[in-house]
Amino acid sequence: MAMTDPLGDMLTRIRNGQTAKKDSVLTPASTLRVRVLDVLQREGYIRGYSEESLGAKGQHKGIRIELKYFEGQPAIRHVARVSKPGRRVYSGSKELPIVRNGLGITIVSTPRGVLSDAEAREHNVGGEVLAEVF
Repeated sequence: MAMTDPLGDMLTRIRNGQTAKKDSVLTPASTLRVRVLDVLQREGYIRGYSEESLGAKGQHKGIRIELKYFEGQPAIRHVARVSKPGRRVYSGSKELPIVRNGLGITIVSTPRGVLSDAEAREHNVGGEVLAEVF
């Protein structure tokens, strides 16, 4: 069966991995997932990620995400998908949501690429609100 929300699947794998205190989680690779992971790494929510081969013959690509903890607690306390396949959410640069009074970030897909809300405001671009993280 085809996956309808690959980004939501990756965010759920991260959430479940941190709940289970895993060091890393594995997810199938895609360009959008890599761009979102770039934002999470820049903002300090994950340690990093690397590409790996999946499957018996290595015909599929995957991403190993290195999770980050601070004093035994996950760095990501909450991650939620905002724009979903059934209901897309768009926002202009002036109306981008502020998560937890600026303590969290909103991940936005813009014409300049996938950016955090602060970067999108700096470049004065809006777009599809993909997820919120704190």
